[in-house]
Amino acid sequence: MELEMAADELKSVLNRLRRAQGQIAGIIRMIEEGRDCEDVITQLAAVSRALDRAGFAIIATGLQHCMAEGGQAAGDRDQMRARLEKLFLSLA
Repeated sequence: MELEMAADELKSVLNRLRRAQGQIAGIIRMIEEGRDCEDVITQLAAVSRALDRAGFAIIATGLQHCMAEGGQAAGDRDQMRARLEKLFLSLA
């Protein structure tokens, strides 16, 4: 399954990932500075949610792509469904 996303969808996912990248850098600094454990965990949870949302956005795009290709053979649809389900569950 290739990653085919509209420009606006791709921009949104990339923005989420860049924000998460910045959050991770901030978490590293927090740990290096000896910041409070609760603050670090709070930030880790926030970056985890951001990464999950980016993943779900990519999967949702895949689902839209599959639904748009309604002319696929039943076996192809079943295989694609299984692949998307596996991806979805990997984020759950």
